[in-house]
Amino acid sequence: MVASEARELTGVLARCSEVRRMALPVQFARSGRLNGMAIVAVAHGPGFELAAKAARVPVKADAVVSTGSCGALDPAFAPGEVFVAATVNGTPCDRPCTTRQYRAGKLVSVNRVVTTVAEKRALEGAAVEMEAAAVAEAARERGARFYCVRAVMDAAGEGFALDFNQLRDANGRFSPLRIVAAALARPWAGIPELLRLERRTRLCSQALGDFLGDCRF
Repeated sequence: MVASEARELTGVLARCSEVRRMALPVQFARSGRLNGMAIVAVAHGPGFELAAKAARVPVKADAVVSTGSCGALDPAFAPGEVFVAATVNGTPCDRPCTTRQYRAGKLVSVNRVVTTVAEKRALEGAAVEMEAAAVAEAARERGARFYCVRAVMDAAGEGFALDFNQLRDANGRFSPLRIVAAALARPWAGIPELLRLERRTRLCSQALGDFLGDCRF
């Protein structure tokens, strides 16, 4: 399971047994057992390059799951709902076996944060995110099945007050110092946005944990 941030994996790891740290060349790596399956959960940062490194860690895998948050393009999607990609940039994905309800559709995977509602409207799909295309390519290289299971962070009509593309460090990761500084420079908009994102991150992580904990891949 590949996410951009460790906190996106909190919910699913809470559903795991035998969770252990792993010494892998990524920022965050844990092994465990989920619903009878042996899993490795890794996070290394946002965007194609960092996601590709995470998805290519030297472990055996019959299936690779791109997970974390996404932005809705479909107005019917609500924050906290689980989205399972039918395709990523036109390439078909496998679907997990589950009795739980979820949204499905075309996922657009781009190597940047889509910050405005106008940008969202220019994209053709049901949801958008930043890593799945790179993770899918790594899965194909492995000869593994590929799944993309995300939770909706922001609704189709929601944008961001902060331009997170400008708040990344030299390695491409989001810089906490830059984010806080940008929020404090516009406290009437930036601080409420950070609080909203923190609540949504917890909501999405919990939703993913509940969903993935009942899936078979």
